[in-house]
Amino acid sequence: MRTQKIGTSALLVLVAGFLVLLVAGGARFAIGLTLKPMVAELGWDRTIVGTAVGIFQVVSAACTFAAGRLADRASPRQVLASGLLVSALGLCLMSQAWAPWHVFILYGLVFAVGNGMASVIPVGVMITRAFPDRVGLANAVVTSGMSIGQLLVVTALAAIMIAASWRSAFVWLGLAHLAVVPVLILALRSHQRSLGTPAIAASGLSLRQALRMPKFWLLLGIYAVCGFDDFFVMTHVVAFAQDRNVEAFLAANLLASMGLMALLGVVLAGAWSDRSGPIAPTAASFLLRILLFALIAVDQSAVSIVVFALGFGLTFLVTAPLTVVFVRQIFGTRHLGALTGFITMVHHILGGAGAYLGAAVFDRTSAYDLAFIAMLASSVVALALCRALARLDSRGPTGTTTSSTSA
Repeated sequence: MRTQKIGTSALLVLVAGFLVLLVAGGARFAIGLTLKPMVAELGWDRTIVGTAVGIFQVVSAACTFAAGRLADRASPRQVLASGLLVSALGLCLMSQAWAPWHVFILYGLVFAVGNGMASVIPVGVMITRAFPDRVGLANAVVTSGMSIGQLLVVTALAAIMIAASWRSAFVWLGLAHLAVVPVLILALRSHQRSLGTPAIAASGLSLRQALRMPKFWLLLGIYAVCGFDDFFVMTHVVAFAQDRNVEAFLAANLLASMGLMALLGVVLAGAWSDRSGPIAPTAASFLLRILLFALIAVDQSAVSIVVFALGFGLTFLVTAPLTVVFVRQIFGTRHLGALTGFITMVHHILGGAGAYLGAAVFDRTSAYDLAFIAMLASSVVALALCRALARLDSRGPTGTTTSSTSA
């Protein structure tokens, strides 16, 4: 009876986390879908929306770090529910945006605060406590909610925009966040005790201690480049495809298809990390990115755009569930939320830089060519950082680290 009860509780935790990331994760990609119709209706440069995305990335990154610290100290349930409510407010009000400062505040600040709280970090802490023996795979499964969210949310929003407008898309996104709140509360109310009590040993390094280790700085560099690439592509790929005469609805469905590929990539990477550690799948994803950025830099035909988008989608969320695995393996679990939150904060801040860079390059050159070259170079750097981290890791623990690679 005891084993069955624990298993049911863990399953409910998994479902709740999955639903949060399905909606909150999918909503992050809406701006890429609405970018071109927004600037066309309002007469803006793409840099305005790119700046809003950059603000969003910085603010949500800081809030993700704060959410991780809160999740270390309390039940993630309150953090996640609050984030969903704040996100709903910002998204619904985005439907009334008419001036750049409206977008900067509503998307860049309000929605960013909510999305940072209802993020993969408190969900990851929750899942790691519930599945201490399958950390990589369990986090990969719940993170796949972001991939499925990208697929379902973007597909639904594309249909809404055809039938109505980009403003209606933001209203429906806000309502979707509100719908998840009672589901989250009802699913987790009877399991608060299991969520509030860590199921794994609370030992490991603090953020201050981790910052003294070369491994942590290498890891930060890897995630910085990952974010730089990720949010450039996801913010601009639809507009890029349309610039190359790909029909609007097909371009939007291409973004949704990237979510389907991300689902495959994230689950494979999570299972791979449980067998051999997180470095190998991370390095493999950057190697594939190098090939894809090289392809699109020299050939921007419709076929190459499809190959690029689907291939990049396969790598897109690979590092998201691996953050917990990296931290647990190298630095321990006592400050899991704070460490994963800090790494994700760096990832998102550089993601904002990537989104802004793409917009700035386009507005100055009327093309994304230079941005693709920059992403190619950054991916080469990330692969080198992965190799350096692997060399340090092969030497074994360098101080007060914990556990092994076996989840």
